[in-house]
Amino acid sequence: MARHFLTLNDLTPQELDAVVDHASKLRNEWRQGKIRDTLRNRVLAMIFEKSSTRTRVSFEAGMTQLGGSALFLSPRDTQLGRGEPVEDSAIVISSMVDAVMIRTFDHDTVETFAASSSKPVINALTDDYHPCQLLADMQTFREHRGSIRGATVTWVGDGNNMCHSYMNAAAQFDFNLRIACPEGYDPDPNLLQAHADRVEVVRDPVEAARGSHLLVTDVWASMGQEDEQKAREKAFQEYQISPALMQVADKQALFMHCLPAHRGEEISADMMEHKSSVVWDEAENRLHAQKALLEFLILNRLD
Repeated sequence: MARHFLTLNDLTPQELDAVVDHASKLRNEWRQGKIRDTLRNRVLAMIFEKSSTRTRVSFEAGMTQLGGSALFLSPRDTQLGRGEPVEDSAIVISSMVDAVMIRTFDHDTVETFAASSSKPVINALTDDYHPCQLLADMQTFREHRGSIRGATVTWVGDGNNMCHSYMNAAAQFDFNLRIACPEGYDPDPNLLQAHADRVEVVRDPVEAARGSHLLVTDVWASMGQEDEQKAREKAFQEYQISPALMQVADKQALFMHCLPAHRGEEISADMMEHKSSVVWDEAENRLHAQKALLEFLILNRLD
């Protein structure tokens, strides 16, 4: 029976810890120039219904670095958007490859695909969740500050797919999460209720950031919301991460952003270069976290 990674909840906290630690090991090996061919002759199918920079580069480079290969399938290259049932596509594609990565809009699509797939399916972003980014974020925090257990994390901005994955991460990695967002942009109420013991919505971003160990944000308007840009700019104008906001956080606090970033909107123009910023390590760690995940799912082990 194939294991899938559609949300962080598909792995146990112990498995997630092991994947994150293994990712750091793979990062160190890669930087030392060590050759690794654990996935030799293995193939990853990459289905993209949403455009991507980091996701495509990290998965494709990751498979190559592990001795395998990756197939890029755009909406023009597959039958997913042309009437073939998702279940049928899943049966056929999974019979020819060793794992499938899907970046799409509706989260139901990856769930339906996984239910009929004989090989592991990875959610590389849906409108509801972005679990691969959380692996990279947790790896980055651990490399810079050690365990995140018991820490306070502050999410500033829209209650979107990244926010939802941070809510799952709060439970799986055992930290407390404050969500600073304007009214009308809250995360899923069912998720909030499920994580009420460790997640709270705080309207004032300054109060939400006070004493926090990690501040995280994302663009105000996600893919497909461009027509809401003006309304969102007005609603979110107080919800910007800046050096001034970092001042009220813990003095060792880190700043993260999943990228691409809009300087002057969700972050101030100078935030990417701020001393608290680890965004470039975070971005590179998508590569290593996903390599660890691919080994875990395809080989069913971490060496």
